[in-house]
Amino acid sequence: MSTINLIAIDGPAASGKSTLAELIAKNLDYFFFDTGVMYRAVTLAALVQVNDLDDETKVTEVANRIQIDVQPASKQDGRVMDILVDGKDVTWQIRTPEVDFNVSKVSAYAGVRKAMTEQQRRIGERGNMVMVGRDIGTVVFPDAKHKIYLEASPEERARRRFVEVQNRGESTTYEEILASIRKRDEVDSSRAVAPLKPAEDAYVIDSDDKTIDIVLKEVLQILGKSVS
Repeated sequence: MSTINLIAIDGPAASGKSTLAELIAKNLDYFFFDTGVMYRAVTLAALVQVNDLDDETKVTEVANRIQIDVQPASKQDGRVMDILVDGKDVTWQIRTPEVDFNVSKVSAYAGVRKAMTEQQRRIGERGNMVMVGRDIGTVVFPDAKHKIYLEASPEERARRRFVEVQNRGESTTYEEILASIRKRDEVDSSRAVAPLKPAEDAYVIDSDDKTIDIVLKEVLQILGKSVS
């Protein structure tokens, strides 16, 4: 059993795991770390340094070459943390449509996942952290003391994402979002390295008919804590 104060939260795209993790971190005064930003950071760097993202070897070389770090937010501009690549703040650059479009491909490369797993472990060793991803409890920290797997149906996840998109004033349809989520699920669950699945000892929560507050209370009870 790990002695590191780390809570692993995994789950499919748009399951609400990042929102949940932020709330848990706030209640426990832990650092919130969404590991998905690391794959976005690699994708951003690869878009600059590699001509063809289908070239797995060159993209993997980029992943092995760059140093990624996360730190508490240094600015009050909507960010929840600072994302640094070789010391440069790329917090908002990793959120561009071009990165959105390519991150699934980049994150499926075995060499990229290996490189990011090593960097995630380096950061996680700091402790007092809620770490979010798709393979934290199965690959990155399989000995984590607490493992949560948050799931919801593709339809419910698409509905939630559609509401978010509407609130931002962006134009897309529920059907487009649902198709995107189903495609991402297929990629994540079928990849050869670190496929999406709950750890055998994870506490699995289906959030389809639950508000985030109900899920938070359930998780904090598992952790032996109360909502602050």
